[in-house]
Amino acid sequence: MTFTIRVAESNVTFPCEPREFILDAAERAGYAMPSSCRKGACNTCEARLIDGEVEQRGRGRRTVADGTALMCRAQPRADLTIGPKRFERIDIFRRKTITARVYRLVQPAPGVTILHLRFPIGLRAPFKAGQYLQVLMTDGDRRNFSMANPTRDNDVAELHIRHVAGGKFSTGTLAKLSPGDPVQIEAPYGDFHLRPTERPVILLASGTGFAPIKSMIQTAIIAGDRRPVHLYWGARKREDIYLSDLPTRWVQRLPWFSFTPVLSEPPSSWRGRTGLVHDAVLEDYNSLGPFDVYACGNPLMVSAAQHEFTSHHDLPEAQFFADAFVEASVTAEIDA
Repeated sequence: MTFTIRVAESNVTFPCEPREFILDAAERAGYAMPSSCRKGACNTCEARLIDGEVEQRGRGRRTVADGTALMCRAQPRADLTIGPKRFERIDIFRRKTITARVYRLVQPAPGVTILHLRFPIGLRAPFKAGQYLQVLMTDGDRRNFSMANPTRDNDVAELHIRHVAGGKFSTGTLAKLSPGDPVQIEAPYGDFHLRPTERPVILLASGTGFAPIKSMIQTAIIAGDRRPVHLYWGARKREDIYLSDLPTRWVQRLPWFSFTPVLSEPPSSWRGRTGLVHDAVLEDYNSLGPFDVYACGNPLMVSAAQHEFTSHHDLPEAQFFADAFVEASVTAEIDA
């Protein structure tokens, strides 16, 4: 039988099959709620469970008594009422499957490759700054990569790919790609995108979490957005901030933009900020209530930032947006 999912404090309902994840059912119906890893590892999609019960893959039954469930791993066992942090209408018909071609590969640091793709002439895939695409692999597997290009350039894709030891794509497929090779993608995906509010913005990136942040900043520049923006980019070593010259140039020409690189394992010659990137934010801003915060990259950083900012520094949950980069091998079942 098909279950009905009701969204609290709205008139929205949508159907969900017994073996279907609630997040997938919502997207199939044309709605988006906060999500990131889609593996039950980052907690971005956590929503209140107000009525009904679910089977949360890898973590057993969840009922109203448990309070919350992860929508990316929850399958209904009855009609439900849920309370997600955000819930928005999306245009699922804009999603496209495209055979792109490799245009250029650049390695700005030993552990990072920037892959530039071009779409067929005349074909565009509109997206929002911060969203990601899926690379469709020949064996049917998929890999998620944020688009680093501004939204105006929607006939191309710029992907920042961290090399993962043993990674099927990052150290397997990627190493074999050359200019002109085909790469099949599907885009766009994701709830992580810059919102058009009047509030100043704090951006946190760790490692290649800079990719969607780059898209956000360049899109804002093109649009003439003048909201104050402060980027914090955290990494272990100096070379891990692999495009540091770019935000440095933005600082020089944009009066509304600030940039703070943060290293957790700095060399003795480093004169910048050190420690954890979210701690650097708290050193600069005691109260975060007036801000929109976007965090992208390491799931531990994202989780720590969300907890500290919302629990102790006045940031409303609705003003925290996140995209946690979780390795493809990590799934909720490891917690079972």
